[in-house]
Amino acid sequence: MTGDHQTLALVLFSVFVAVTLAITTWVSRRRRGSAEEFYAGGRLFSPLENGFAIAGDYMSAASFLGISGLIALFGYDGMLYLVGFLVAWLLVLFLVAELVRNCGRFTLADVVAARMRERPVRLAVGAASVTVSVLYLVAQMVGAGSLVSLLLGDAGAQARTWMVIGVGALMVFYVAFGGMRATTWIQIVKAVLLLGGALALTTLVVLRFHGDVNALLNTAAERSGHRKDFLAPGLKYGGDWTARLDFISLGLALVLGTGGLPHILSRFYTVPTARAARRSAVWAIGLIGGFYLMTVVLGFGAAAVLGSGAVRASNAAGNTAVPLLALDLGGGAGSTGGTVLFAVVAAVAFATILAVVAGLTLASSASVAHDLHASLRPRRTGEQGARRSEVAVARVAAVAVGAVAIGLALLARNLNVAFLVGLAFAVAASANLPALLYALFWRRFTTRGAVWSVYGGLIPALTLVALSPVVSGSPDALFPGRDFAVFPLANPGVVSIPLGFLMGWLGTVLSPEAADKARHAETEVRALTGAGAA
Repeated sequence: MTGDHQTLALVLFSVFVAVTLAITTWVSRRRRGSAEEFYAGGRLFSPLENGFAIAGDYMSAASFLGISGLIALFGYDGMLYLVGFLVAWLLVLFLVAELVRNCGRFTLADVVAARMRERPVRLAVGAASVTVSVLYLVAQMVGAGSLVSLLLGDAGAQARTWMVIGVGALMVFYVAFGGMRATTWIQIVKAVLLLGGALALTTLVVLRFHGDVNALLNTAAERSGHRKDFLAPGLKYGGDWTARLDFISLGLALVLGTGGLPHILSRFYTVPTARAARRSAVWAIGLIGGFYLMTVVLGFGAAAVLGSGAVRASNAAGNTAVPLLALDLGGGAGSTGGTVLFAVVAAVAFATILAVVAGLTLASSASVAHDLHASLRPRRTGEQGARRSEVAVARVAAVAVGAVAIGLALLARNLNVAFLVGLAFAVAASANLPALLYALFWRRFTTRGAVWSVYGGLIPALTLVALSPVVSGSPDALFPGRDFAVFPLANPGVVSIPLGFLMGWLGTVLSPEAADKARHAETEVRALTGAGAA
């Protein structure tokens, strides 16, 4: 890339960082220091504001960079990611959003522990929530590294490492000083920027082919090198039974995983009522659906304008397809239009990563402080003192979570970001979702069932990933020089998700204690009516 590209992109990125830092500083001065303010932003956001924030949280680097890249490389099969991401919101809208808002206070564990013995349940759900958040954080930071590598060319190897560290440092600052309110406004700003950038690029792609979608698809198929196979199922997941089963596993993880993502569920606590939570989900579905339609155009546009070979040559996982498409649509390398458009898209992508990592860090630090720390500390302080202690622990936890995510991101820098998010969704669907649904809808569910459900999904999911081709045994693995892969699938969802539900049922059936009918009745009334909700 030329010096103009680098300078302009870094200036625009710096402007966004300056704005978000100003928002965080402003919010930190108005902060009351309460746990409700830090975790839930005072529950003062409107459904429209929260809908934009949810969309900003959900439309991550995996959506903007990863899915577009997968479509540019694999055509029809690449679109399967966004179908799963979008369909998942129906589950959230109809089964999760309103009930979670009514039953919980700050975290996912609040809902599951509402009718159980709190300590073991909070420890289990808190550990699973932190694991999911860290996996998701790794995906965002890998996206940041890919962008910097593209921006700085030969200097990209070292700069990529420093950018990952820089993104981690910024997200810790946002969370530690601004809490949920600053994070929410950063996500709203980012959602507007991302939707505007995607709309502009989509319009340019359509104009390039004079509004002829058929010409766009045919050109993409021709330049992909796969001809008609590019537009048909099976290019990535249509080989042997392993590839097809991997697709089923991925689909299950994507559709069911959203309902177990802690950073998405925590957004429903930032609105004042359950009705507002439901309306937030409706706004989010509309915004996210429109964005994913544009992502399809961008993916096929990258294949048609650049060719799949050029996308793969820039980044083997396809993570740089959209910035390269912007460069070409603006007039090509060296042109003023190309430089400006490339710089804008790079800045928007950076904004996307920063906003999402802020939300993820807040969710994981909340789980550490509100669930893990609160369950293990001696109960000597009063309620108000305990809440202040939690907020202090959450700020320290943000630093620790950021450090872990940075280390893992540097290790996984060659993997596709959408694929990495798929792993996070698989863990969320295996560990969090079974316990959540059982707690909300099964009258007989017990504490042992909840703990077994979480660990019965979490441990198999992580173990199967460690023993899969993602970690060893393939050229693109984390450890390409080693081979201890005994599980053939890249995504563990098809095995670990049923195990999570099965272990929850088995733990309940074998539990020596009966379910507390009175607490279940109280929780059911609260979930359905909102009576007594925070």
